[in-house]
Amino acid sequence: MHTFVYQRATSLADAVAVLKAKPDARPLAGGMTLLPTMKLGLAAPSDLIDLSAIGDLRGIRRNGDRVVIGAMTRHAEVAASAEVRAAIPALASLADGIGDAQVRNRGTLGGSVANSDPAADYPAAVLGLDANVLTDRRTIAADQFFLGMFATALDAGELIRAVEFRVPKRAGYAKFPNPASRYAMVGVLVADYGGSVRVAVTGAGACAFRVPTLEAALGKQFSAAAIEGIEVSASELNTDLHGSAEYRAHLVGVMARRAVAAALG
Repeated sequence: MHTFVYQRATSLADAVAVLKAKPDARPLAGGMTLLPTMKLGLAAPSDLIDLSAIGDLRGIRRNGDRVVIGAMTRHAEVAASAEVRAAIPALASLADGIGDAQVRNRGTLGGSVANSDPAADYPAAVLGLDANVLTDRRTIAADQFFLGMFATALDAGELIRAVEFRVPKRAGYAKFPNPASRYAMVGVLVADYGGSVRVAVTGAGACAFRVPTLEAALGKQFSAAAIEGIEVSASELNTDLHGSAEYRAHLVGVMARRAVAAALG
């Protein structure tokens, strides 16, 4: 690992100022993605700006038809939140299935979303629950946020403050986890907004994406039977030692049906 300067920001303005002054600096949230990347020599930031002391970046609250979650809120806090469990049970369930207990008590919502890890769970929630990503500069709609593998619409030095999820009529999440890492080989979040349905997939492609054919079928009839037999193209899906693109395409359909069943209770 390369040497770096560690700094602990005390406010969002403090963190933004350092990132502006040092273009090779990186913000440190939970470190679940950044630190392993540094250990492998794939990232060598000049400075690490620890965000953990910024209280304004934590917390969960209901705001009308949205649940707003601070960027530094831990996965375990989302999973245990009575507010989240009441408004979007699928989101609490998703958070409770991330990694293991150590990861859930260290990893953060903002860090997961900002990295756009292709196998992370939260991107499916952001996209499937029609979220807005709130940064220190602007609001970015979920459909414009994820651009590719480890690529997002965030500009250099731009920090996520919070993510606001739109409360659905009902929603469900199902994933097929890698048995060692618990990352999603394929994870699908289905959300019914009483007139429109969103289906978001993680783990299968370069980044989280929606499936219009499944959304259209579920918009007409919200049942697992309605999407039986709908095939997802494997042409742009991942192939690795854990599974082929064709296998992942098959899993998208299986997980989508399980997500619908979970939404229906």
